[in-house]
Amino acid sequence: MGKIDSLQIFSGTATRYLTTNICKSIGIELGKSSCPVFADGEYEPCYEETIRGAHVFIVQSTFPPGDNLLELLLMIDAAKRASAAEIIAVIPYFGFARQDRKDKPRVSIGAKLVADLLSAAGVDRIITMDLHADQIQGFFNVPVDHLYASSLFIPFIKKMGLKDVVIASPDVGGTKRANTYARLLGTEMVICHKSRPKPNMINKMTLIGDVKDRDVIIVDDMIDTAGTITKAAGIMMEYGANSVRVFVAHGLLSEPAYERIENSVIKEVYVTDSIPCRKESKKIKYISTACIFGEAINRVFKNESISSIFYK
Repeated sequence: MGKIDSLQIFSGTATRYLTTNICKSIGIELGKSSCPVFADGEYEPCYEETIRGAHVFIVQSTFPPGDNLLELLLMIDAAKRASAAEIIAVIPYFGFARQDRKDKPRVSIGAKLVADLLSAAGVDRIITMDLHADQIQGFFNVPVDHLYASSLFIPFIKKMGLKDVVIASPDVGGTKRANTYARLLGTEMVICHKSRPKPNMINKMTLIGDVKDRDVIIVDDMIDTAGTITKAAGIMMEYGANSVRVFVAHGLLSEPAYERIENSVIKEVYVTDSIPCRKESKKIKYISTACIFGEAINRVFKNESISSIFYK
């Protein structure tokens, strides 16, 4: 028999660790699925139980390689062909989000292309967290529930007991995010201004604001090679900061990120588990998103408002 009006959660292979914890947080079992791989590397995601008439939530972050995105698309297509009532893609980290506009000639707007691919596959709704740019929500013609890691980070920061906190943005593009943290924490904000000659390379960085004798908390949506974050932290210590900590939603942590962080003046780096841990580091701490994604899934299924469960 079909599972009419039932909630079922399935996981892609890249995010199974998080999906398991999401299911535990709302007290349901992880759906049975598999992903057989052919000899040439081609794979075929498959649901191992009926999903006819069910509300199917598929959890998969789309960080590189592109296989993770393709697997999600195939799982959406399989769910549609298996007569699921509604298909919701839960994408903790939405890859290709940095390609949100044409900032130079002859480049792709990758975020829009991914949105089109998900829609073409048959998705009915998207749940994601800390998009690189808020306007990416407008690339979709289906509802997008945009969660924020601040709902986890702000209570955590308050419990740290730091005496004189200042919130910092590592670049001008992150001022809105930093201003939100500063407003909710009742503190001031500083900004780093940087110039990039090309991706993952910084030419010059200057500090706008006062950090002397203060505990600095840098907030950002992602950390890739850690070049910007570590350089910003170094400048803040030079200007007399007492300490520097970093709170980032998505830890891409590409090489040489770990080495840079370990050798930097940064005291601690906090990231969510939207992307699995690739390497151990004494300075890098992980905060689970299972509770907020679990709550969002539960409320979407029950047609309840989710705006009250996260900070903007």
